[in-house]
Amino acid sequence: MLRKAQFAGAILLTGTLFLAGGCGYKTEPVPPDSIVPKAIEDLRYSVSEKGVILNWSFPKETIRGTDLTDIATFDVYRAVVPLKDYCPTCPIPFNEAIQVPGGVVDPEKTRQGTYETSLLRSGHKYFFKVNARTSWWAASPDSNIVSFVWHIPAKAPEGVTAKGVDSSVVVSWQTVTQLMDEEKVSYPLLYQVQRSRDNAGFESIGEPVKATRFVDKSLKNGETFYYKVQSLLMVDGVAVSGGLSGSVAATAIDQTPPAAPTGITAVQTGGGIKIFWDKSQDADVKGYKVYRRSADEKTARVIGDVSGVYSIFEDVNVAADGNYFYSVTAYDKAETPNESEQSREASIRH
Repeated sequence: MLRKAQFAGAILLTGTLFLAGGCGYKTEPVPPDSIVPKAIEDLRYSVSEKGVILNWSFPKETIRGTDLTDIATFDVYRAVVPLKDYCPTCPIPFNEAIQVPGGVVDPEKTRQGTYETSLLRSGHKYFFKVNARTSWWAASPDSNIVSFVWHIPAKAPEGVTAKGVDSSVVVSWQTVTQLMDEEKVSYPLLYQVQRSRDNAGFESIGEPVKATRFVDKSLKNGETFYYKVQSLLMVDGVAVSGGLSGSVAATAIDQTPPAAPTGITAVQTGGGIKIFWDKSQDADVKGYKVYRRSADEKTARVIGDVSGVYSIFEDVNVAADGNYFYSVTAYDKAETPNESEQSREASIRH
């Protein structure tokens, strides 16, 4: 009996060890990198009197760099914090995801995802982030986080204009005086200028300004940009994004003339008078204009137009026994050419 009991105990112990060894802690399945989308990096928002609209670009690649063919869904996460309880260093209390349908990824064009909500409460700060999913278990890393304070926002600026000047664009607009519910603005107001090359993806440039004028500097002449202006209502030190104006376009234009030519000399020839000058050192000189006046004329007039590769002109339309005064200007390659001042005069009697 003792041996049977010992044998049974050994079997029981072995079975117990076997069961214990087969019971491991289960973790969430890890999807392969080949199906996990890259993080969305351009999540942005716009606010209107109806609420907020989120926009973002469909990711085109996985985190491994392979092409994606479709996105199953987007997960939109939202957090709401009363402004009086907001803590800049505290974790953001995101709620459960709101699912937005995905779609086919276009390899040629960038598709845009959109989410819109009007469920906003005045005096609260909102946070949003988005993930892209190719399946229920393959989600991208978190997108960038956007945040704003909801208050009845100010209306969009009106009368927005943009004027191109030398290497700059001057953007101007009218003062905003009303909120979107027609009430009068009672908080301080700032304006944020946004810029785009293609009238599509606008980005903020510079810091918000109090004035109704902004100069976009250090631009390349000849390039066209599009501009929008957004009102920002400052509520207890927090910017509440307001209405966004329509877009206007402007092109920075070259308004700087070349330096005036130097070394002007006039020499008699058998057929008339030759005028020589030193070429301008400016890189964008397109040509030169030659001016002449007689002794009894106060204003010189153009008598010749010379290509920028030359620095000589012969005046064959001169009467004998007269005093003549010659000067030269340089002009550049701008669409509307900029002309230099006239050089010093070279005088000669013919």
